[in-house]
Amino acid sequence: MDKTDRKILAELQKNGRASLQEISQAVGLSSTPCWTRMKRMEEDGVIERYTVNLNAHALGLGDTVLVQLTLDSHSDNTLEKFGQVLATIPEVIEAYLVSGEYDYLLRVAVKDTKDYERLLREKLYKIKGIRHSKSSFVLRTLKKADLPLQEN
Repeated sequence: MDKTDRKILAELQKNGRASLQEISQAVGLSSTPCWTRMKRMEEDGVIERYTVNLNAHALGLGDTVLVQLTLDSHSDNTLEKFGQVLATIPEVIEAYLVSGEYDYLLRVAVKDTKDYERLLREKLYKIKGIRHSKSSFVLRTLKKADLPLQEN
C-alpha cells in the first residue's frame, strides 16, 4: 500500500457512493489505474465491503449498551458455539473476544431500557455458559471515526 492507495481509501471512507471518476479526480489518477488499485485492495481484503452508515436514533434504536460477559468455559467448542449464537441476535451489532476481567465486549443497539431488559431475558440470558455480565448504557458518543490511514 502506498500513499495513493491510502488516499483512495480515505475518499471511500468519506463517501462510499462516490463515483470512480470522483475518486480518481480526488486522488490525481485517471479512472483505469484507480479502478485497478481499488480492485487489488478488494482482492487483498483491504476493502472488505461497501456499506452505508445508518442513524440508530432515526431507526428507533435510541440506546446503545456495552455489555461485558464472562463465560464458564473457554474451550474452543464453547467459544465457537457462543459466537454462533451471538451471530443470530440482530441487536448485537459488534462482539469482541477481549483480554482482561471479562471475556467478551458486546455493543448492543436497543430502543430503550425496556427493550434491553427484553433482550436480556429472551436472548442473552438464555445462552448457556454465561457466568457473569455487566452492562453500561452509552450516555453520549464523543467520537466515532473512520480507521486512521497513516503511512507506516
